[in-house]
Amino acid sequence: MSTDSQKPPGTIPRAQPESFRGRSLSASLTVKDLQKSLVWYRDVVGFTVHQEYKREGKVAAVALHAGTVQILIGQDDGARGVDRIKGVGLSLQITTAQNVDELANRIKERGGMLESEPADFYGARAFRLQDPDGFRLVISSER
Repeated sequence: MSTDSQKPPGTIPRAQPESFRGRSLSASLTVKDLQKSLVWYRDVVGFTVHQEYKREGKVAAVALHAGTVQILIGQDDGARGVDRIKGVGLSLQITTAQNVDELANRIKERGGMLESEPADFYGARAFRLQDPDGFRLVISSER
């Protein structure tokens, strides 16, 4: 076991007790129309279907991937109200090594609408878009 005196110079000591250190983050979104959302995430944005989850023989949720980014979209069962508002106050930020302008153009060519065109923000290039339920995505280059 190493001690702080054995760490390289300039290394910042970890908080004690050690703070929470997550390894990844996935999003699970409840959507009003699963098929409409699936088409948007897969055909417009470019996610791939990883797995479908069925309940009583009907698709109830779909796991989507884009590189290492994972989003699960699940059909709202209406138990909390059919017209409840979704997506307000939430923004999913996805970084990519791909060309952000090319991704934005590809999304527009597939019928997607951007909330903002690609622009430079704090050393990264980014654009915003909104899914059919109002969940916002920010897609940006790595800094």
